[in-house]
Amino acid sequence: MHLSEINIYPVKSTRRISLTGSEVLARGLPWDRRWMLVDAAGRFITARQYPELAVVETAIDNETLQISVDGVESLCIPLQPEGADRQRVTVWKDTLDAVPVGEAADSWFSDYLQVRCRLVQMTDDIVRPVDQQYGQPDDEVSFADGFPLLLISEASLTDLNQRLDKPVSMRRFRPNLVVSGCDAFAEDSWRLLHIGEVEFAGVKACSRCVFTTIDPDTGRKD
Repeated sequence: MHLSEINIYPVKSTRRISLTGSEVLARGLPWDRRWMLVDAAGRFITARQYPELAVVETAIDNETLQISVDGVESLCIPLQPEGADRQRVTVWKDTLDAVPVGEAADSWFSDYLQVRCRLVQMTDDIVRPVDQQYGQPDDEVSFADGFPLLLISEASLTDLNQRLDKPVSMRRFRPNLVVSGCDAFAEDSWRLLHIGEVEFAGVKACSRCVFTTIDPDTGRKD
């Protein structure tokens, strides 16, 4: 078996950045889902409600995160927040602190989505535990839905596409890690796996949602 893809999604619900290698941190891959949009009440916003988020591009250099989409002037924000303000935000059933990025970022996304929203960041000192029904007390996660990493095999997608009238790409499933060389759905039963020097626990299957119905090329549900 081989690791065929490594992906991160710096801003929750936006497009992936594909990597050729990565270190692994306690809460997942560096910069994965470390930013998120929230509404006026502090509740998370995703492409489930605003599918056009799925076509927003991101890029990272040593000091900044660049955010862009066709037809809109790009946004550039520092990787390390300049202010120390905090606000309470909610991701599913979790409520935690987050750092507001700033008015320019809020205006960029509010104008793009045509809804009042705010961009927030999870800094290293903010800890969000995983669901203790599946994890250990010191397990943590970023703004990802539930766990630090999502893994899928190429064979599983091939099996699915053989049963669809219109094949879909792996991007609809938004994995961090993609594995080749195994049987379809073999990953469903993996409980312990090694990739490079890192040991991973397979704690639960991912509950798939309407995000898989969003075309990553157009940002529309189909």
